[in-house]
Amino acid sequence: MVDKIEDQEEFTREDNLCGWILDHANEWREFYDSNYKDSHEEYYRLWRGIWSEQDKTRDSERSRMISPALQQAVESNAAEIEEATFGRGKWFDVTDDFGDKERQDIMFLRSKLQEDFDKYKVRKAIGECILTSAVYGTAIAEVVLDEVKEQKVATQPIMDGAAMAYGVETVDRTVVKLRPILPQNFLIDPVATSVEDAQGVIIEEFVSEHSVILAQEAGIYRNEYVGTAATDTDLEPDQGMYADNTGKVKLTKYYGLVPTSLLENADEFEELSDTKEDKGVYTEAIVVIANDSVILKAERNPYMMQDRPIVSFQWDIVPGRFWGRGVCEKGYNSQKALDAELRARIDALALTVHPMMAMDATRLPRGAKPEIRPGKIILTNGAPNESLMPFNFGQVQQIQFTQAQALQQMVQQATGAVDSAGIAGQINGEATAAGISMSLGAIIKRHKRTLVNFQESFLLPFVEKAAHRYMQFDPDGYPIKDYKFKATSTLGIMAREYEITQLTQLLQTLPPESPAHAILVKSIVDNMNLNNREEVLAAIEKASQPTPEQQQEMQKQKQLAEANAMADIEIKKAQAQAMLHQGHDFMASAQKKQTEADLMPKEFQLEMQKVAAETAQAGSQDDIEFQRRLKVMELSLKEKEMANQMEIAKQKFIAEKQRKDQESQFGMQLKQRAQQAQAQVQPQGDTQNG
Repeated sequence: MVDKIEDQEEFTREDNLCGWILDHANEWREFYDSNYKDSHEEYYRLWRGIWSEQDKTRDSERSRMISPALQQAVESNAAEIEEATFGRGKWFDVTDDFGDKERQDIMFLRSKLQEDFDKYKVRKAIGECILTSAVYGTAIAEVVLDEVKEQKVATQPIMDGAAMAYGVETVDRTVVKLRPILPQNFLIDPVATSVEDAQGVIIEEFVSEHSVILAQEAGIYRNEYVGTAATDTDLEPDQGMYADNTGKVKLTKYYGLVPTSLLENADEFEELSDTKEDKGVYTEAIVVIANDSVILKAERNPYMMQDRPIVSFQWDIVPGRFWGRGVCEKGYNSQKALDAELRARIDALALTVHPMMAMDATRLPRGAKPEIRPGKIILTNGAPNESLMPFNFGQVQQIQFTQAQALQQMVQQATGAVDSAGIAGQINGEATAAGISMSLGAIIKRHKRTLVNFQESFLLPFVEKAAHRYMQFDPDGYPIKDYKFKATSTLGIMAREYEITQLTQLLQTLPPESPAHAILVKSIVDNMNLNNREEVLAAIEKASQPTPEQQQEMQKQKQLAEANAMADIEIKKAQAQAMLHQGHDFMASAQKKQTEADLMPKEFQLEMQKVAAETAQAGSQDDIEFQRRLKVMELSLKEKEMANQMEIAKQKFIAEKQRKDQESQFGMQLKQRAQQAQAQVQPQGDTQNG
């Protein structure tokens, strides 16, 4: 493998860098012309509404009508993505993963980048790239470094500081600009799917001769004679216009890997490393060729991140391909069918509206010119009613209106665009809220896919490249740190209105005093495109916060509630202790009564034994029986009396407990009334003191 690499290096040493790049340009140009050129040119004509002979749908077609359905779809989709990106003013941010010390640098970097982007019209260039991607399917832009002279009003002391002179101060700066590139001016390795994994990319375009001369004077390009470029209509922005190459130079810019040996032979400004291990077979370089013959610039990639100054993104990704799928490609078939329907109708109108006349050629005088116009006299040999007859081909069928409307709806279905005729009638044919929500949900999802692809592939890479170039070439104006950027794009106009509708419906279900009510109101205002949105949000936030008087009153109420809670706790503790003592007394009394009840049978037995002994001494059986019965009756009465006493004691205990509970409740009510009276009197006293 090493021998093969060395042989390749020896082979490339005999070649020339200009020829090596132009060979790749020709191969890549042939691939583009064979697969994409004709389609891109037709997409451009359909978007612009330009008719071409090759766009005929049939040989007998005479009308040149082009429906604006695809134009509307392109502009609607591009406007939705652009509004989602720039609708809120701030379209990028820096991740706040640093400490408090670095946050000031983050805020400065963000504001400085935003200021430079606004000054050099980066937003306009990004909008052009979005439109290009909608038409062709892929947007490409070049990150350009430019040296400018910035002028600003300044003062200068004169006469030893006695006076001040006012004037203009000129400062030389290196700035970053974004320049959109059309697909016909861009070539890439056919097997590559992105700029980063390609061997290289080439930009071929015509520039003014004076711009090359100015770059030579500034030392950017070599001081070589360039001349005028040959005519090449394939590189013109509009192939249908007349091209005049007077005063133009064809520039071929190559960004990518080139053989190290060829770069060493062509590079006059920088010496590469002499050691073979450091050089390698290929080197990342930038090469500029004028008119396919003169090398104006050949050097290693000068950027500190070694990245290529090209950013691109696909409107819809085509797996395995660099060139994507745009709005025009989606709606192409429906647009062609709609154009054929409209042109057929217009051609039929020419046969049905304009008058025609059928004539007998044998009845016409020799040399007659059969024309029909107001005031025209037609000469005939014989009666005119026998040789002349009005003629037409019938009427245009009304079904063509319905067919044209259905085809226009197919264009919208294919492209995801919504026209001004109304959402309900043009998307699902029903004016129900559920139908509109379902249709809008599908459309918003398609826009969201494109928006995410645009942010991750184009917007954030451009911001990072621009920040790194400012850090490298303007270190005094920009803080140098490994910052991470993020996009702040959210929703387009249609998605925003849809979300506002949903939030409004949800807001109607919540009472104004609910905590979620203020949050929903803030969300609705945040989605609105208001000039003073920040002020309205600040006012809502301020209104949701209590005033100092309300805070003081809330503090008093809180303290009073805490005092009442503590008093309730103390009362409940006292009640619990009282009930505990009462329970102990009740248990002791119950145990005493139970002991007495347990002892009663034993006493009864002793009494019975005593009666039996007495009766035995008496000696009379009748007397004994009488005495026994008498004692039994006395014991029974005594037992009933004891039971009645226990029941009376129990009732007294229950009545005493109820009386104490009522007194406790009455005391609590009196205390609550006293506290309420104190709370009503205290604010009045505070007001009088104030």
